[in-house]
Amino acid sequence: MEKRISIISILVEDLSSAAAINKLLHEYGAYIIGRLGLPYRERGISIICVVLEAPLNVANSLSGKIGMLQGVSAKTVTAKA
Repeated sequence: MEKRISIISILVEDLSSAAAINKLLHEYGAYIIGRLGLPYRERGISIICVVLEAPLNVANSLSGKIGMLQGVSAKTVTAKA
C-alpha cells in the first residue's frame, strides 16, 4: 500500500486517558515520524500532534481508536501525494 504523510491532532480533556493514548501510539510507533505534546495547564487540557508516514487505513485506524477514548478528540489531515 502507498504510504502518505498524515498529521493527527489530538485534544485531551480527560487526562486519565493519557495512558491509553500512549499505549496506542506505542503500538503504531513504526509509522510515527514525530510527536509534539503541549500541556495547557491553565485550561486543564493537553494538545498532541503526531506525524505519521503510513497507509491511509493505518492513520485512520489510529485516529479512530484515539478519538473513541473518553474525553479525547482526534482529527487527521493527510497529504494529497
